[in-house]
Amino acid sequence: MVELLDVPPVAEELAARFAERGHRLYLVGGSVRDALLHRSSGDLDFTTDARPDAILGIVQGWADAVWDTGIAFGTVGARRRHDTIEITTFRADSYDGASRNPEVRFGDDITGDLVRRDFSVNAMAVELTDGPGAHRFVDPHGGLAALAQGVLDTPAAPEQSFSDDPLRMLRAARFVAQLGFTPADRVLAALREMSGQLSRITAERVQAEFSKLMLGEHPRRALELMVDTGLASHVVPEVPAMQLETDEHMQHKDVYTHSLVVMEQAIGKETDGPDLVLRLAALLHDIGKPATRRKEPDGRVSFHHHEVVGAKMTRKRLKDLRYPKAVIDDVCHLVYLHLRFHGYGKGEWTDSAVRRYVTDAGPLLDRLHKLVRSDCTTRNRRRANALQRSYDSLEDRISELREQEELDAIRPDLDGNQIMELLGVGPGPQVGKAYKYLLALRMEQGPLGAQRAEAELRAWAAENLSG
Repeated sequence: MVELLDVPPVAEELAARFAERGHRLYLVGGSVRDALLHRSSGDLDFTTDARPDAILGIVQGWADAVWDTGIAFGTVGARRRHDTIEITTFRADSYDGASRNPEVRFGDDITGDLVRRDFSVNAMAVELTDGPGAHRFVDPHGGLAALAQGVLDTPAAPEQSFSDDPLRMLRAARFVAQLGFTPADRVLAALREMSGQLSRITAERVQAEFSKLMLGEHPRRALELMVDTGLASHVVPEVPAMQLETDEHMQHKDVYTHSLVVMEQAIGKETDGPDLVLRLAALLHDIGKPATRRKEPDGRVSFHHHEVVGAKMTRKRLKDLRYPKAVIDDVCHLVYLHLRFHGYGKGEWTDSAVRRYVTDAGPLLDRLHKLVRSDCTTRNRRRANALQRSYDSLEDRISELREQEELDAIRPDLDGNQIMELLGVGPGPQVGKAYKYLLALRMEQGPLGAQRAEAELRAWAAENLSG
């Protein structure tokens, strides 16, 4: 089995240093799992019988950089050339079941360390300190078989594992998204029973795990698992809330399934790798529908202004999950704008309306294109083709206007300094009002030229700034 692993040279170097001082060193966890899957692992994780102070002594002078911020938990980080590594002393912690903070205890053997890890596919290790070519594969919990079968199980009872760290429940969903694994039956049962314990985990940790999940290859599978087990109710409760009941009086499209399909279709349009902003916007674009659902007098069901309500709900959810402001702003803006195109109809928009569409989207225009095109899940091929042709028409008009104007950076024909000079005023609210007037005029009529802009500004000032 070890022959299947491509042990990097930096690991061999490090193992030799540990062996010289009488310690054992193991490549462990995700590093082994990903090597067996022929996936790039990024950082290298090791475990050892050496205590933290001894680890520091071994890497000092060998590593290009060393950090000991996790030393209280037995972890020392280091960088050697282009490799980032983490080395952790064998752990044998105990938990109080009420918080994530363990009573840190160091162990003396690899078996005791592996049983406390999250999943069996992460509880495999390769001993390196017997010398190059003499490595030993350690797999006491059937991780290799689970890996081959694509099954996600825990080394110990899942109830114990999830009680030790409830974030592991969300991590299970993340591995479903990233690796396409299927949770074992006992893991599913524990997830359903214990999902509420996720509330013990800080929003920052939940957000980091959820973002990795959303950026995985199979986020829909993971989200369906979260909804089915109740995890979603503690992370993004608005998603299961989209499972609106259908009855004879309130017929509607399945908003929940529709949103998952839109997300998948948006993923299919990505061109530069996984796009967290686009994926979040696609997932959440219709979360305002349950709150805005109304039955109209003619029997139809409407969701008036659900994009406005949805943008507000999205902002609250992402803020609660501690997402960066830039991510929140971009996702919310896409949710707010996702219906704007449907006013395009058969192409009756004026050039002014097209300019506003582009300007309002700003740097998000490309993502908005992808979101709007993805937001078509009808099985009516005629209607679907008509929508796509209509959007093709809009994009063609945007391209035409781009050739004629600086469409992506529309500004008034006069800048602030020119406005002040022409009006004979200093900085202040009058300049701002004049600037907005010229910008609106530019939107409506396109480029005016300096001479006409000056005439328009003088006429506006005579009417609005007199006295």
